[in-house]
Amino acid sequence: MAGRRSVEEGGLDVVRMLDQFQDVASFLDSLVRWAVEQTPGAEACGLTLEQAGRGMTVTYSGELAARGDERQYELDDGPCLESLRSGKVVAVADMAQERRWGRYPERAVDAGVRASLSLPLTVGEGGRGALNLYASRPHAFTDTDAQVGQSWAGQASGALSVAWRMAEREKAVDHLTRGLVTRQVIGQAVGLLMAQRRCTGDEAFDLLKNASQRNNEKLRDVASRMIAGHEEKVRSSR
Repeated sequence: MAGRRSVEEGGLDVVRMLDQFQDVASFLDSLVRWAVEQTPGAEACGLTLEQAGRGMTVTYSGELAARGDERQYELDDGPCLESLRSGKVVAVADMAQERRWGRYPERAVDAGVRASLSLPLTVGEGGRGALNLYASRPHAFTDTDAQVGQSWAGQASGALSVAWRMAEREKAVDHLTRGLVTRQVIGQAVGLLMAQRRCTGDEAFDLLKNASQRNNEKLRDVASRMIAGHEEKVRSSR
């Protein structure tokens, strides 16, 4: 296991991950692996984000994290959900001796979890999450782990928010690009109909729209099929 790093070094690591950002999924995978490296007692880490009022693991490093997270979602109770909802660090020294969260501690022990450390995250404006570190032995996490973890979790929250904004921007650009392509295809089909039917642009568009409704197809698909048919005829006539 990697040795403990300073908060400043941890912050730099998050920035490096962000510099290498390719997509949100790969960034999140890097984040949970990095969290384990930051915490010597940790064997696994899961990243929980809130979806429609409930927690959901979006990625994890180590099967122990998957099992520990899933037991909480089944009961809608547990340390990572408390951390997410309260915005506080939640530590469990020995799950076998834990009396919080109803049936969860017993189920966690059955899943191999003996200690956990949950660190709250904020995502963008109002989004909530938590990094959940797990160990198969009790007393795996120290008070220092909790203090340092809280500090670098703040760095992770900032990086995660930036990654999310970058992804949303990429989606917006992709949406605009698809929209532009759709308009170009429809415009091409309208021009083709105008030449074939010797009609106006409005009349050609109405013909396309009627074909779309009659065949229960998207306007773009009708236009694409029309253009493809025309191009095939041109090639055949050569």
